[in-house]
Amino acid sequence: MEALIDTVLLKVASRCNINCTYCYVYHMGDDNWSRQGKFMSGETIEATARELKKVADLQGKPFSIVLHGGEPFLLGAERLKFLLSTLRNVLSPEFPISIQTNGVLITPELLDICSSYRASVAVSIDGPKEIHDQWRIGHTGSGTFDEVVKGYQILKAHPDHLFLNAGLLAVVDPFSDPAEVYYFFKSLGAPSVDFLYKDGNHDRLPFGKRSLFSTEYGNWMVRLLQVYLADHEPLPIRVLDDMLKVLLGGIVSKEGLGITDFGILIVDTDGTLTKNDTLKSAFNGADQFSQSVNIKNGDLSTFLYSEDFEEYRRMQRPSVAQCLKCPYLDLCGGGMILHRWKNETGFNNTSVYCADQMLLIDEMKAALAKIYGNVA
Repeated sequence: MEALIDTVLLKVASRCNINCTYCYVYHMGDDNWSRQGKFMSGETIEATARELKKVADLQGKPFSIVLHGGEPFLLGAERLKFLLSTLRNVLSPEFPISIQTNGVLITPELLDICSSYRASVAVSIDGPKEIHDQWRIGHTGSGTFDEVVKGYQILKAHPDHLFLNAGLLAVVDPFSDPAEVYYFFKSLGAPSVDFLYKDGNHDRLPFGKRSLFSTEYGNWMVRLLQVYLADHEPLPIRVLDDMLKVLLGGIVSKEGLGITDFGILIVDTDGTLTKNDTLKSAFNGADQFSQSVNIKNGDLSTFLYSEDFEEYRRMQRPSVAQCLKCPYLDLCGGGMILHRWKNETGFNNTSVYCADQMLLIDEMKAALAKIYGNVA
């Protein structure tokens, strides 16, 4: 049967130990976090494990679990061990568990727990110190670069680092130098890196974009692509690899690319089921389903067959005519849902990054044509 869910994101901590200026959780208008308990309770964790076990048995296909926040390592050793052991009691290592962390709180003890229960760790860092510290700051306003790099070095030094180190995640600063950022990440010895665009929409343009038709982010990504392709021993970049793979006939593995429907479910700190939490950046409550459902009620499998969840999955596919007739739809997929928002027309719009992505795709096709001849 078709997978009901592909990824479950658990909001295990509703607070964060740093204060990134672009964070969609705390700085894009949504205030649900302020009504949540600081940590996912033991009752919610146990209910989540039970319900995920039912879904695993029902669909017969593995799904990924991501521990998120806030900052998941705020859990501390005791809570983290309880959470991971509870999940692993019902889900084998065939079901990947990963933790997205800002890196500041990484310790050998926490990594030992992650290793024991087969949970990998991905670290968020935006580039060299002068770039990173513009955005990823502490609650006192000071940069966090030195603490993040220290945490990442602890991760790299762990005896089980080949499993634990799931790579880096960076948010693009369109005014930075892509080559400098790329070679900085390569100097860290990362196994891979992924890049995200800054959140924004038609009513609230992302940082650095002058207009809907300008290509500041596309220009940045084109330069990154050029550096990447010129490197004889490149650092894997997930977003570029996925796009190149599709142009060569493959299938995407990343939300916001291609026309594959990903079943992505969020379990909030109190157990409430929500849509992709990045939708918070559109308007307050944009990630909420029409009817509130809590995983502690014990009916997750039923909910995944509901019209509410099906409608959420359909949201991933664009509905605006410009996208539906676009020759790049199979690759672009209309982009991330949150980037399509406009007060007047809801999500029925092109991505605010449409021009950027078209520029990047054209550059990719030209680069591949030099190697393989024309591609679709």
